[in-house]
Amino acid sequence: MRTMSLLWFLATIQAVGTVHAGDEAFLLAFKGQLGDGGARALASWNASNHFCSWEGVTCSQWRPARVVALNLGSRALTGELSPALGNLTFLRILNLSFNWLNGEIPASLGRLRRLQRLDLNDNSFSGTFPVNLSSCVSLVEMVLDNNKLHGRIPDELGEKLMSLSGMSLDNNIFTGPIPASLANLSHLQTLYLSRNQLVGSIPPGLGSIRSMQQFSIFSNNISGMLPPSLYNWSSLEILQVGINMLYGSIADDIGNKLPKMKALGLGENQFTGTIPSSTANLSDLEGLFLARNRFSGYVPPTLGRLGALQYLFLADNNLEANDDKGWEFFTSLANCSNLGRLALGGDSFGGQLPGSIVNFSTTLHTLYLVGSRMYGGIPADIGNLIGLKLIAITNTYISGVIPESIGKLENLIELGLYNSSISGHIPSSLGNLSQLNRLYAYNGNLEGPIPASLGELKNLFVLDLSTNRLNGSIPSEILKLPGISWYLDLSYNSLSGSLPYEVGRLVNLNHLILSGNQLSGKIPDSITNCIVLETLLLDNNSFEGSISQSLKNIKGLSKLNLTMNRFSGNIPDALGSIQNLQELYLSHNNLSGSIPAVLQNLTSLFTLDISFNILEGEVPDGGVFGNITYVAVAGNINLCGGAPQLHLAPCSTGPLSKDKKRMPKSLVIFLGIIGAILLSLSVLLLVWLVPKKLEESQKTTVQYSVAEDQYERIPYHALLRGTNGFSETNLLGRGSYGAVYKYVLDNEERTLAVKVFNLGQSKYSKSFEVECEAMKRMRHRCLIKIITSCSSVNHQGQDFKALVFEFMPNGNLDDWLHPKSQEPTTDNTLSLAQRLDIAVDIVDAVEYLHNYCQQLVIHCDLKPSNILLADDMSARVGDFGISRIIQENTSEGMQNSYSSTGIKGSIGYVAPGD
Repeated sequence: MRTMSLLWFLATIQAVGTVHAGDEAFLLAFKGQLGDGGARALASWNASNHFCSWEGVTCSQWRPARVVALNLGSRALTGELSPALGNLTFLRILNLSFNWLNGEIPASLGRLRRLQRLDLNDNSFSGTFPVNLSSCVSLVEMVLDNNKLHGRIPDELGEKLMSLSGMSLDNNIFTGPIPASLANLSHLQTLYLSRNQLVGSIPPGLGSIRSMQQFSIFSNNISGMLPPSLYNWSSLEILQVGINMLYGSIADDIGNKLPKMKALGLGENQFTGTIPSSTANLSDLEGLFLARNRFSGYVPPTLGRLGALQYLFLADNNLEANDDKGWEFFTSLANCSNLGRLALGGDSFGGQLPGSIVNFSTTLHTLYLVGSRMYGGIPADIGNLIGLKLIAITNTYISGVIPESIGKLENLIELGLYNSSISGHIPSSLGNLSQLNRLYAYNGNLEGPIPASLGELKNLFVLDLSTNRLNGSIPSEILKLPGISWYLDLSYNSLSGSLPYEVGRLVNLNHLILSGNQLSGKIPDSITNCIVLETLLLDNNSFEGSISQSLKNIKGLSKLNLTMNRFSGNIPDALGSIQNLQELYLSHNNLSGSIPAVLQNLTSLFTLDISFNILEGEVPDGGVFGNITYVAVAGNINLCGGAPQLHLAPCSTGPLSKDKKRMPKSLVIFLGIIGAILLSLSVLLLVWLVPKKLEESQKTTVQYSVAEDQYERIPYHALLRGTNGFSETNLLGRGSYGAVYKYVLDNEERTLAVKVFNLGQSKYSKSFEVECEAMKRMRHRCLIKIITSCSSVNHQGQDFKALVFEFMPNGNLDDWLHPKSQEPTTDNTLSLAQRLDIAVDIVDAVEYLHNYCQQLVIHCDLKPSNILLADDMSARVGDFGISRIIQENTSEGMQNSYSSTGIKGSIGYVAPGD
């Protein structure tokens, strides 16, 4: 008996030693396949320590000891998983989350029949879902979020993992449908399948899982309706199905069927119908996300009963509100003492912004009022909402001034007040917002000077006050802000004076945009201290002097625009040292000399505009000049050579040879006589024409200056108001490139015409650019007069481009030549004299375009409907949307400088080919 006991004891000792050696070997195999052999992260895994004491390893308390848990989350592990892990058959927990492991998940893990928790979250595992994991029949929780797994989710998961209570596969690349077999998992409480590429509908059978508490499939391609069976989930707390293609309506009794709901996310789908009033019964609701659907009707006025509500997103629906009804819910939100984020807009919300907003909880930290028809002013007591960190009141009819009390919002990080009608001075109290990081107030009606107090915003990252009516000088204080690094945009205001020397303090700035002001003087040399500057736009000002050689120190500069200033002297060779330069605009200055050959070294340059200067000599044709996408050299009549696409005259090779034969003397005498006769005839003709021209000049002026009518750029919302919402009653005409509306200026009696471009296709946007390019310097009494332009976004956030012209009360010539009325009368018929006058006006306009315009222009679509008639029946040529701008040179006459391919014009009026 003792012998038997001794043998049993020795066998046990041997077995224990074998087991220890086995699990230890499997762990070492796992370590060996890690990057750097796991030496840094798993330093304790060595022979001097028992493997049960190694970091992250947990062993059983019974003997022989076996590894039951491996917790190595957030250890910066790299490399691939060793298949040896599948031999740790007593493993119950495997946690390798938040590492950088890659490769495929070993199929051998399917041997871990005792495994209860598998967490491989936040790695870079790839490959398909290992079907063998369905053999881990004890699994309770599976977390594979944030990897690169792809393929279909196996049906086997729903057929074998009957103990599963939680499965999370978020943020992978899974495709195919949601397996219907998952309905068999009767213990399932959480199912996360978001941010994949799943398709198909939600399996109705899932509604039979009465234990479901959290269901999330947002950001997939799921379609169809919400199965009615899902309303059986009486324990449901989170329903996130946003960013899919679901449709249908919300059940009227949702507030009774899902009483434990905490987060309801249906955003960015195609849901319709009204928001059920029973929603107010969801007393635990913390987040209601319904934005970007097609919900309609009024928002339930009882939402204020949701005491736990923290997030309310209703933007971009068809919800209604006006001065009579619909804003009750807004006022009731003052009762939501935990409200933190509120997003409204893009709906049919109209009427005045309720002043009750100032009664909201001080827990409110984010306020979006974007893209709606609400009007009125920002309440004077907005400063009561001291918890606000972000305010966005944009693309609305909100007007009035920025309240002084806004300076009390000391927690404010971002302030957006753009694309609105907000006017008045910028309050100096903005300087109190010490945490402010972003300030956007562009496309408005702000006026007066920029307050120096903005120099107190030490944390400011971006400042955009462009396209307003600000005047005065640029305060040096804002140029000393240490944090401003993304961009500073003060363009298209009326700022004057010199650019302060302190501009050199913006050493971290990436983009400086000061276009379209009245700045003058020289560019300070200190600007070269802005060594990380990528964009420098100083065009359309009155800067003068020479272009500084020291610009070469701004090594990262990719876009430089000095157009429409008064720069003189040569183009500095130093520009050829800015290797990152991609766009260079120097047109419409007084630059002289030759084009520096060193510009050929700019290998990144794809746009060069040096037109309308006094440059001369040969255009380089090497390096970048040989394949440049866009080169403009028009208006420099002494340039020659260059790439063939510039169509310049060849450069002269030298003086005429001395051995050339002289012209015969008889021929010289003959030509002299002919010249004298022609000169005499010219003098007689001038004697006859000059008095007639002087008489005509008393009646009209051939050209006019744009200074006759000085209009600021008109923002989108002003156009919207002046055309009554671009209503059909104000529609003057419609064409393939857009529509024309009658527009009445705010507070003025003058009527104008607005041409709104259809931007649905790229060719329409090109039409806007072409027409702007063609008309910006044309000045003639027989051409339609452009007043201003608008390039913005509409209330739906889409690009909006329009041109504003003088209004022609007598319509177009086509309507007079082909009147709709069958009975000719004196009111719809042109007399012979009128027809002749119109013809003369058209000829005058064409002659100007072809011979005397600063950049010669071919209209390409001259037809009766594009001939507009003023109140005195004088004619104006309009619609330059497909015109062609050309230049004249000494060798080939008129050639293309700006062009597009294809047939241009209307049927019956197609312009001749080249």
